[in-house]
Amino acid sequence: MKDHEIKSLHGNRRAPKPSLCRSIFTSQLFYLTLALLAFFAGYYTATSTSFSPSSSSSAAATINFPSRLAATTAAMTLPPEIDNFRVAPNCIDPIPTDLIRETILTRVYGGASPFDNFPPPHVANSLRDRKLKGWGSKGAVFRHLIEEVRPKIIIEVGTFLGASAVHMATLTRQLGLDDTLILCIDDFRGWPGFREQFQFINHINGDVMLLYQFMQNVVYSNVTDSVLPLPFSTGSTLSRLCQWGVTADLIEIDAGHEFNSAWSDINRAFRLLRPGGVMFGHDYFRMGDNRGVRRAVNLFAQIYGLRVQTDGEHWVIHTS
Repeated sequence: MKDHEIKSLHGNRRAPKPSLCRSIFTSQLFYLTLALLAFFAGYYTATSTSFSPSSSSSAAATINFPSRLAATTAAMTLPPEIDNFRVAPNCIDPIPTDLIRETILTRVYGGASPFDNFPPPHVANSLRDRKLKGWGSKGAVFRHLIEEVRPKIIIEVGTFLGASAVHMATLTRQLGLDDTLILCIDDFRGWPGFREQFQFINHINGDVMLLYQFMQNVVYSNVTDSVLPLPFSTGSTLSRLCQWGVTADLIEIDAGHEFNSAWSDINRAFRLLRPGGVMFGHDYFRMGDNRGVRRAVNLFAQIYGLRVQTDGEHWVIHTS
């Protein structure tokens, strides 16, 4: 057979018909369908919960924590996707209330009050006599909760210039709670660019005078016996207080507004609450805050079967 005849035979040969399976698996429609199925499967598993709290939004708290051990046990039984965010327990038994001031002064300030010989000479000319600025710092929730709880120890997480701390100190005195101690946790560094809004707060070589202005406000308001600053990060301070056995009857959360910050503060502070204590905070109704404070508060309450109440701009969680 000649070469041109061979080529003619091959040229007229039909290609084999593709199988049905091959047609399906090489089809763009198949891969599009597969991608859509994967998306909806992921969406379903992400939005469905694998735990069912026993309380509804209209019911009172159904879980009471008579001790830190009970709270730790409850936390250890969380589902894996939530357990990854659990704050590891590392607390000792609570110390008596009347030893808390002494414990703080000894461990943080070497036994002396930070208000002794205040202000130091190098900042005296940089301070205002009194400059209180806050957000929701005089809301009705403060009086409501102090009247209800009658706290001996209050912890404020996020203090800034001390407007709400001074207000709470004033309220406790008005209600005859002269021995109430308010511990104010804040690193007193502000945030990048905050001096654009608060230009009256001076700085020396980049060191902002926020802590000193807070202390000046406390001194001017004559509440140094009621208020003590803890000038460190919220996470490290709350953990250390737990290790020292410090507990509180009332805790206010008003530091970072991002979800991770609020979630960490709420979970760490919860370990410091005494039985029957109350935790509350600001910024529950901020625009778009279903990704920030409100999301953290709601998720925490859902996990522990607690009820979130609101009072003005504040959220409130009772533990009993």
